[in-house]
Amino acid sequence: MLLKRGKWYIGLLVVMLTAIVVTVSGCISGLQAIGWSGGTVAGGTLYVGSAEGRLVVVNLANEGRRWSEAIRSSQPGGLGCVPTTCGTGTAGVAIYGSPAVAGDLVYIGGYNGKVYAFTSDNLSTRWVYPREGYLQPIVGGVVVGGGRAYFGDSDGRVYALDAATGDKQSEFKTNDKIWGTPTFAGDTLFIGSFDKKLYALNTGDLSLKWSFPTEGAIITQPLVSDGIVYFGSFDRNFYAVNATDGSLKWQFAGGNWFWAEPVLYGDTVYAACLDGKVYVLKSSTGEKLAEFDLGSPVSSSPVVVNDSIIFASRKGVIYAIDTGRRLLTQLADIGAEVNGPLCASGDIVYLHTPNLTLHQVNAATGALLRSILLKST
Repeated sequence: MLLKRGKWYIGLLVVMLTAIVVTVSGCISGLQAIGWSGGTVAGGTLYVGSAEGRLVVVNLANEGRRWSEAIRSSQPGGLGCVPTTCGTGTAGVAIYGSPAVAGDLVYIGGYNGKVYAFTSDNLSTRWVYPREGYLQPIVGGVVVGGGRAYFGDSDGRVYALDAATGDKQSEFKTNDKIWGTPTFAGDTLFIGSFDKKLYALNTGDLSLKWSFPTEGAIITQPLVSDGIVYFGSFDRNFYAVNATDGSLKWQFAGGNWFWAEPVLYGDTVYAACLDGKVYVLKSSTGEKLAEFDLGSPVSSSPVVVNDSIIFASRKGVIYAIDTGRRLLTQLADIGAEVNGPLCASGDIVYLHTPNLTLHQVNAATGALLRSILLKST
């Protein structure tokens, strides 16, 4: 029966299992949740959340590393729990969202339900929100714009904090949990929810501008360009809607859920899907121009390097799509599962895998460079 249902059903099961691990793993049966934080490159430095519950800083010139103090949780059990310390009040915290860098601060959200701002020079903690207690788990990343830090939470709320102090400015309540990272664009914040809607909120007070309904949860971080919002849904459709009023421009049906953030290059959208395919779509109409089968689900958001779009399948195979010739090339196989988003500096693509390793792939040659261990000693 399973085989007859095809690749999309297998991919569905993979993501359902992932969701189960995200929801209940912690210390149950010795499982350890480790997060899938992607990296963020700023000024020759890469920032990434490690499986130890730390912010790690990597100097890309000499591969030197620095670690923040470990983020801890007093909540027993749950996803951020390390088996040897579960329930003792010293559990490390899983980090899923990529760090945000703005000014002299680096922001990350923890699965313990707190947001942290670290100073970039010495990794000291500038502030923590909330000061006391915990929100529900934070799975998406933090975005910073207009002097505020924005994030979504599993309690179904979107929060706006003063980026300098961590004081709460406003919040907005959806009807289900939020796992995605918001997108800040001008005076509007775009974010999806498990209540199957994409929301457009005023950045000033998080009041609602409009919402767009789909038939599935929305985890994809929206892509906004030239007045259009592009995003995928768990209803297996990819959408383009008007950023001003939320009216539908077009939609495209894939073979499974859309999880990864899309890429717009020129007048073409590249949308990866959990059916293992990357769909190449005309941005103005949604017309399919090409599709590429990567052989396993793609939940990792891609990155642009020169004129190529770099993708990683969940199995850890790295591909490049030449945007001019629309040709797919396999670059490398790192032999480790990839769930978090990719990042790049120059020709080098960085991939953070669950085994506390930062892999480096030369996108021009496909060469695997020396991996960097993110575990502190």
